[in-house]
Amino acid sequence: MMKQLKTIAIVGGGTAGWLAANLMAKRWQNKDIIINVIESPDIGTIGVGEGSTPTLKRFFELMEIPESEWMPACHATYKVNINFKNWSPASKIDSYSHPFISQLDTFSEQPFYANNFARRMGQQVETLPDKFLFNGWLAEHNLAPITPKNFPFRIEYGYHFDSACLGLYLRAKALEMGVNHIQARVQDVELHPDKSIARLHTEQGLLIEADFYVDCSGFKSLLMQGALGVEFNEFHSNLFNDSAVVIGTEAHPQMPVETVSTALSNGWVWRIPLTNRTGNGYVYSSQFISKNDAELELRQHLGLVNTDVEARHLGMRVGQVAKHWSKNCIAIGLAQGFIEPLEATALHLTQIATEMFIDHFEKGNFSNQHQADYNREMTERFERVRDYIVAHYKLNTREDTEYWKANRDITALSDSLLHILNAWYKKNDLSKEISRQGIDSHFGATSWHCLLAGYGVFPAVTQKTIAPTDYFEERKIQQLFAGCILNFRPQRDLFTT
Repeated sequence: MMKQLKTIAIVGGGTAGWLAANLMAKRWQNKDIIINVIESPDIGTIGVGEGSTPTLKRFFELMEIPESEWMPACHATYKVNINFKNWSPASKIDSYSHPFISQLDTFSEQPFYANNFARRMGQQVETLPDKFLFNGWLAEHNLAPITPKNFPFRIEYGYHFDSACLGLYLRAKALEMGVNHIQARVQDVELHPDKSIARLHTEQGLLIEADFYVDCSGFKSLLMQGALGVEFNEFHSNLFNDSAVVIGTEAHPQMPVETVSTALSNGWVWRIPLTNRTGNGYVYSSQFISKNDAELELRQHLGLVNTDVEARHLGMRVGQVAKHWSKNCIAIGLAQGFIEPLEATALHLTQIATEMFIDHFEKGNFSNQHQADYNREMTERFERVRDYIVAHYKLNTREDTEYWKANRDITALSDSLLHILNAWYKKNDLSKEISRQGIDSHFGATSWHCLLAGYGVFPAVTQKTIAPTDYFEERKIQQLFAGCILNFRPQRDLFTT
């Protein structure tokens, strides 16, 4: 229990460390709390193209930072959708979309559910998510989600950005708010007799003491796993990918407003459009393909086999710490865990983890009073995101490699995921099942409908069944959205005028 919080030490910068520093400095700006970020001066940044969920939009609104300021600095573009290609060839669906949900979808979500139910009953109706959800229409036409003043609906969206540039930008904003930047490498962590962190020793001879510590040291988790000995729970039983190879290419001329995730032989490749280049990365399992073969496959995919364009190789440790908050330390970002970037949840979980910690810490008068609640809630967050990612692999219908067959044969499924799939296959109400589990705040009913419908997880069409009302036609959704997109401009126009 703390008597008074005076100093916070964040170990590690990057996007996670500086995002946490910004959120804490903003929330506690009137409490005379000193925030120090200790960042090694010689650790390079990867700078891959990264995508976000709409949660990041809320962050910049909270920080009162306009898009006109931060987006150019980070080569950022708008993102309204994730398009998945070649994940379920047996269903005859070449690609499907997972659009972000907006206010306009109030008119189309229930028809989307109804048509999915009719299709599960063997009836032929429209079920593609990008037809029912407005951001799918924006993505199809490369339209930015910026509404004119007279447009009455709020459109939700995320961003694509250069992760290294974002970290540098957030550092500058944190320094403006009085956060201290200490360039030093932590060499040793000294503990109190109760095993909480007492002070940090750096290679530069500095002695840094704080009341509370934030571990943003990446996969090595210097404080949480290193000094405090908190265990790391691997997710390898049902998430096989542990590596990535990334290559940058020229900027896309059409400047799409969606991330594309294309299934390859032993994983998938992302395409993330920035204003200055396109980020490409092949996420794969080293159990099934070698580092060199993965790079070759990515180069073939990009048409860069006989070029000297640089490729960088990355390792990933997929899982989460057994405790996200231990003693007087919390882990944020890669130090707390990582779920592969298929649905762009990394920065989302970093932001949510920081905001939830701030709320719990403050509610407990800056003590460990609500530590157990926080750990339970964060563990649940990671597990439910894990379920949604696992479902992408479990439900695949590819037959080309042992990798995809092994993913389809996964048996390590949580009770939560089993109940969701059971509700779908038994033609029960999926929305009610998700509500019963209380997991709407993770991936809700619409997201699950996008995934299951997008994969074509339906029985064969029964010719004897009387065709019901097709709610896509009956509710005139095409006419509604076709009219609405007339209010939007191509993303390319916003960045060239």
